Amino acid sequence: MSRALGLDFGTTNTVLALTYPGQQTTHSMQFESSAGVSDSMRTALSFMKDATLGAQALKVEAGQAAIRMFIDNPGDCRFLQSIKTFAASAAFQATVVFARKQQFEDLMEIFLRRLKAYAGDHWPSDISRLVVGRPVHFAGSNPDEKLALERYQAALTRFELPEIHYVYEPVAAAYYFAQTLERDANVLVADFGGGTTDYSLIRFERSAGQLKAIPIGHSGVGIAGDHFDFRMIDNLVSPEIGKGSHFKSFGKLLEVPSGYYANFGRWNQLSIFKTTREFADLQSLVRSATEPDKLELFIELIEHDEGYPLYQAISATKMALSMQEEAEFNFSPLGKAGRKIVKRADFEGWIADDLARIEGALDEVLTKTNTPPQDVDKVFLTGGTSFVPAVRRIFERRFDAGRIESGGELLSIAHGLALIGDSGDVARWAA
Repeated sequence: MSRALGLDFGTTNTVLALTYPGQQTTHSMQFESSAGVSDSMRTALSFMKDATLGAQALKVEAGQAAIRMFIDNPGDCRFLQSIKTFAASAAFQATVVFARKQQFEDLMEIFLRRLKAYAGDHWPSDISRLVVGRPVHFAGSNPDEKLALERYQAALTRFELPEIHYVYEPVAAAYYFAQTLERDANVLVADFGGGTTDYSLIRFERSAGQLKAIPIGHSGVGIAGDHFDFRMIDNLVSPEIGKGSHFKSFGKLLEVPSGYYANFGRWNQLSIFKTTREFADLQSLVRSATEPDKLELFIELIEHDEGYPLYQAISATKMALSMQEEAEFNFSPLGKAGRKIVKRADFEGWIADDLARIEGALDEVLTKTNTPPQDVDKVFLTGGTSFVPAVRRIFERRFDAGRIESGGELLSIAHGLALIGDSGDVARWAA
């Protein structure tokens, strides 16, 4: 029997889920790579020349295996992560990987083909339709939704599947959650990804054993967990490596350009930064800096490819702050400056503007649908950022705690997509 495949192509992680034919149940696809076995994959790619594959061939890894290859071979490896953030950018035409131009659709195809290879015999030959998640609003300062979907379609049609459908990611999460509903309900889903926060308000009703959904409204904003990580780095690390310090130039005292520190927005950008003219300019500032030790420390972090360990340390601190009022940030390459106690209140102050925009998108979906909070029966929070207490308080201020639920933080979207694909009425759910 044919099967539906749900694809949650995420900014940070990607998950694939399959239905059991005719059973309205799902399971996550398993992937086995050099990094082990997992049911989710980091949305990342690494490319490296390999003489054993021939002069023109490249070794390609995805997910955690890609991160490992990049860390083990920093000077010889080209690493790309968060591919999804380029989808809606008209400014991104292509990137050159070892003299080959790769467009977004090429990168998406390469990534998914690696996942297919990692799945091995678990990849089914009887896929009837592919149901793909898409954000309500794509990431970026001026996202082009039409362009993003054209690029998705260009990549996915190369797999020659019978049908391809697109469903809003929070709608898929809502469908997954709605399987547990015992009565009709208005459900608000808040999906916190790596790059976007999306909301969907849906009315679910059951009739003759069938789940019926009536879309009420959607909203979203291009802010989520990655922004929180950057705020922490900007406050904990950047001042220790020279942000806000000064250098002398022709008798004037000037501030070290803050643009150098924007590279911390993505940890892999630090490796790319090492090859740029900007980095050479930074090195030249040491001689005239008022605090040269800080800039020298910055340079050491770049030269020793400490970006990934830094983000691991930041992630651990952020996770700890979700459970306690203060936590230790520990990043040994900074020396004494790399051990600090971080208070949750300070963290919440750093992300205050981001929280305001996330809350604004929630207000938008309630306002434009004329839905007062008391008319929302259930609130389903999904995605890792939903664990941040300041994020949860946004909902607790509006909704009773008994109406707020969470679960399936990594898997709910993919499983919801697969279930929709097996529902027999996928067109009704499509965006």
